[in-house]
Amino acid sequence: MGKKTKKPGKGKEKTERKTARAEEKKARRETKKLSPEDDIDAILLSIQKEEAKKKEVHVDDNVPAPSPRSNCSLTVNPLKETELILYGGEFYNGNKTFVYGDLYRYDVEKLEWKLVSSPNSPPPRSAHQAVAWKNYVYIFGGEFTSPNQERFHHYKDFWMLDLKTNQWEQLNLKGCPSPRSGHRMVLYKHKIILFGGFYDTLREVRYYNDLFVFDLDQFKWQEIKPKPGAMWPTARSGFQLFVYQDDIFLYGGYSKEVSSDKSNSEKGIVHSDMWSLDPKTWEWNKVKKSGMPPGPRAGFSMCVHKRRALLFGGVVDIEVEGDVMMSLFLNELYGFQLDTNRWYPLELRKEKSTKDKLKKIEQNCPDDVNKINPACTTREETEESEDEENNIDDISKNIASNMSIDDGETLTKSEGKAEESSAKLDIQSSLPEVVKPCGRINACMAVGRDTLYIYGGMMEIKDQEITLDDLYSLNLSKLDEWKCIIPASESEWVEASDDDEENEDDDEDESDGDSLTDEDEDDEEEEEEEAQNASVQVGDAVALIKGVGKNLRRKERRVRIEQIRASLGLSDSQRTPSPGESLKDFYRRTNMYWQMAAHEHTQHTGKELRKDGFDLAEARYRELKPILDELALLEAEQKAEEAEGPETSAKKRGKKKTRN
Repeated sequence: MGKKTKKPGKGKEKTERKTARAEEKKARRETKKLSPEDDIDAILLSIQKEEAKKKEVHVDDNVPAPSPRSNCSLTVNPLKETELILYGGEFYNGNKTFVYGDLYRYDVEKLEWKLVSSPNSPPPRSAHQAVAWKNYVYIFGGEFTSPNQERFHHYKDFWMLDLKTNQWEQLNLKGCPSPRSGHRMVLYKHKIILFGGFYDTLREVRYYNDLFVFDLDQFKWQEIKPKPGAMWPTARSGFQLFVYQDDIFLYGGYSKEVSSDKSNSEKGIVHSDMWSLDPKTWEWNKVKKSGMPPGPRAGFSMCVHKRRALLFGGVVDIEVEGDVMMSLFLNELYGFQLDTNRWYPLELRKEKSTKDKLKKIEQNCPDDVNKINPACTTREETEESEDEENNIDDISKNIASNMSIDDGETLTKSEGKAEESSAKLDIQSSLPEVVKPCGRINACMAVGRDTLYIYGGMMEIKDQEITLDDLYSLNLSKLDEWKCIIPASESEWVEASDDDEENEDDDEDESDGDSLTDEDEDDEEEEEEEAQNASVQVGDAVALIKGVGKNLRRKERRVRIEQIRASLGLSDSQRTPSPGESLKDFYRRTNMYWQMAAHEHTQHTGKELRKDGFDLAEARYRELKPILDELALLEAEQKAEEAEGPETSAKKRGKKKTRN
């Protein structure tokens, strides 16, 4: 069923009516008697009693991997760079929220998890911050959410974990920041720098832009207040804070502001500004964007490796049509060069092992097949060609042959066609599948021994929140391939029962004394349909186009096409082949872009730089070619359907308006 046509002139009235109902419902929640699932104080007291029963530290070796979670903390052990410390997080299964207070230690060499249980541990939390210094991990703030998400508790406690003994200690010190979550905390020399965050009072959400410093030598908190007329970042949460030499950088974030009209509705703001803080003078300065910066997004993750900061993931909410919003979960990787303040996309280089594998396969190809099939032309033969354009032509043909679809039919064009198809399929089946973490928000990122680790996070598929528990790594010296250390487990999602919905509706009816009108029912149907079209996952683009796309209505199909284009960055002509464009033409048109991207992380020049740039362009071309081909077919079908019967479509729309 498609989205219903809205009645003219009723949109504003409908919005005001829904806002009033939401406010009444919010007020009832605040005044009604607490259920056991709402009483956070009782829940935390029960947890505290259980913690009091623990008498000694207990470590379970080689335990199963942690359950799916987002908004947890992942810290590299300063004493052992091959060990990651994971703490806390949250999980929502569609019905209840679970908040964790467990502590894991992961050995990246042995691929083993340890579960640590200690007396006097912090209560469960998510959206907190953790910083490691010497043999300690320091944790501040965070939040605890009731199972039904009706109540929130924000922490302002400060904890210290001794990594040698696994003992926790709470630091009760004067002058600490107020309760909050979504803040950020970094280590600068012997100081912890804390900025921003938010506090949910149920009646309102308060965002902060205050700055605190904790001296690890003197064990004292200090609030740094802005001088009169000084530049200062606006209040926000969910931003990223990172350190390079004597500069502390702040990027992005999220906040809400109340609209100035009579509705007093809240509007979300995704920040994309960048600031630097001088820790000697505590002065903020705006940083001008240069290079190729990422687009505005929320929920991304960042960390620092040597002279560059790395950004991964995030979500972009786009209004597609009317009030329909779609969420695009991104899996792009960007670099920010800290010594030049330049942004650039981090494209993976071609993996040498893949080239060696292809070379081995090509050497085993029969001579007669080599003459027929361009896929069996060795890379060395191509590179030895004196003409660089012929080089690109040959590789372009290789890609075209590898990308072609063999339907199993024997063609009569050449006697050797059957052998060619067989060899082609053998090569295709030998090529490794591209491994890449899916788009997500609120994931954990950490760098240890030149390796980037990404763990967990959350994404959406239709109206379901999928919490992840996968672990990926990327060698930052080679930048050749992602490795999936722990694959994602099957997601658990519990649909709300009809009984729960009916009980909630009954409560509302008793307090309101009014039944839902036809317009209200229309609103609910519209919201359900909008939620079903809410998000798209990059990795499923081809399957989406081939499968679901063929069953979508015209308007829905058009929305899906735009979703896929936006999520894959197809609007960026520098990174996207044009329809029917060969690899040769694609690289000729965009070679400066790819050489710049390669130079940012290889520092090569001349022939080596051109080769690096071509490798990046070829990898992007391989990745997008099948998707672009399917997308072109879908768009052609869309145009054909729109051209065949506009009068019929108009009659159908007229009938729908009549029914409304």
